[in-house]
Amino acid sequence: MTTLIPALTALFALLFAALLFDQYRTRRGAYQLAWGVGALAFSIAAGAEALAAAIGWSEPIYRVWYLFGAVWTAGWLGAGTILLLAKTRFGYWYALCLALSGLFTILVARRLEDSSAGPTALVYALTAWGAAIAIGWLSYMGDVRWARFAITLTAGLSVIAVPLVVIAELPTPGWATDPATGAPIALLLPPALRLLTPILNVSGGLALLTGALFSIYVFMPKRRVLPYSSDPDQRGDELLFNLAIAPVALTVNFVRSVPDAWRAWRDGSLNRRVPATALIALGAFVPSLTDTLNRAGSTEGYQVGKLIGALLLLCGFLASVEATSEVRLPLLGRPVRALLRWVRRAG
Repeated sequence: MTTLIPALTALFALLFAALLFDQYRTRRGAYQLAWGVGALAFSIAAGAEALAAAIGWSEPIYRVWYLFGAVWTAGWLGAGTILLLAKTRFGYWYALCLALSGLFTILVARRLEDSSAGPTALVYALTAWGAAIAIGWLSYMGDVRWARFAITLTAGLSVIAVPLVVIAELPTPGWATDPATGAPIALLLPPALRLLTPILNVSGGLALLTGALFSIYVFMPKRRVLPYSSDPDQRGDELLFNLAIAPVALTVNFVRSVPDAWRAWRDGSLNRRVPATALIALGAFVPSLTDTLNRAGSTEGYQVGKLIGALLLLCGFLASVEATSEVRLPLLGRPVRALLRWVRRAG
């Protein structure tokens, strides 16, 4: 494992977090704060990997890496997307994401050779499924408190994870890495901790990725080939039918709208948020893919995936900035503003 790649990842993620916190200071958007927490956790986890590559792994470094990287990062980046889309019907999709995370928790437990894995997974899965039902119902009622419920769940699980990470008994030497690549793996951690992470990772990662795609669809020129409705005032059977076909309809309409979005980009009329959220979607997808491969035993692209993800998320944020004067960071504000002006003149 090299030092340079995780060090660069940590720096990009830290700059992303600093820009988000700076924007929150003036705009007071809750989603900016949640994204900032997720980006900061991303930076700390990558910094732990860089430190481990430089001086070697230790038990404290391993615990820091797991808490901030495996537990907090995806959950809080997803929380920012939830808060951003709180006034939309995105709650239906997030409810599905939570339901899938509960199923994934059960599947992970079946691979663990521990008698406590099954009951623990069932408790976590029931929690995820119960939250999914509540969020789905609030979304049906048009109650924006579904987002508050989701954030409370994320915060609660994040807090619960802290003592679990601190008190977890780790067999000697106190950390585990892939023997071929040196990438950290979670094999030593007890089921109570390992089975907690899918609820945050799966739901948060899917929320970040699909939320970005949803935002692209909202702001791009659209061709609605397949109509559907999420109006809660329609009859129950109609609502269920529309919810069932919504993923297909959205996908077909999205694909059909891409040529129009491309033409709008070429003539300069495309909403700035479309390419920005496209970069964010890619920034969520790439590390999610390499994390999945890492869990499956293929760790070669783990570090590179994190670096690409951090860089794409940062670029997506910068692309969304309407005016360069919004970037006011001490020391770094001037060079970042100059870079933005140069890129926009060149484009």
